[in-house]
Amino acid sequence: MLTLASKLKRDDGGKTGRASGASDSTHRVSIRDRLLTKEVAELEAHLPNEGYYQSGRFEFEINVPEAYNMVPPKVRCLTRIWHPNITETGEICLSLLREHSIDGTGWAPTRTLKDVVWGLNSLFTDLLNFDDPLNIDAAEHHLKDKVRPPSSPPTHSG
Repeated sequence: MLTLASKLKRDDGGKTGRASGASDSTHRVSIRDRLLTKEVAELEAHLPNEGYYQSGRFEFEINVPEAYNMVPPKVRCLTRIWHPNITETGEICLSLLREHSIDGTGWAPTRTLKDVVWGLNSLFTDLLNFDDPLNIDAAEHHLKDKVRPPSSPPTHSG
């Protein structure tokens, strides 16, 4: 569940106008927050439920810096998960979250929070990457299980 709109309403006291004497920084944050509220509303209408981890519930922490959308948000997975692109401590390997990337798929000011959420969703569907994993053990485990014949029972060590 995305709860940004209700949080902003509480923080703002329901006010929509700019208070006289408010600093430019406060005004900038207000514009950022309003942009994010719109993006979150669009996301809630189109949240997907498909892929390798279908029906799973995963919680992510998304910190949006004041310089958003010139710099990407910082994202961390709060749900402990065995995934080739997410470490057990919640670090995420997703190129669009990088400020600069060699392949040109990193963050750009034209990207939105919707792109971030779709990117995270893709980590559970088509971007599930076993060839260049962040969590090498998870990738190796998946690949080993994938090549084992279906009739073979799983092996347990230690």
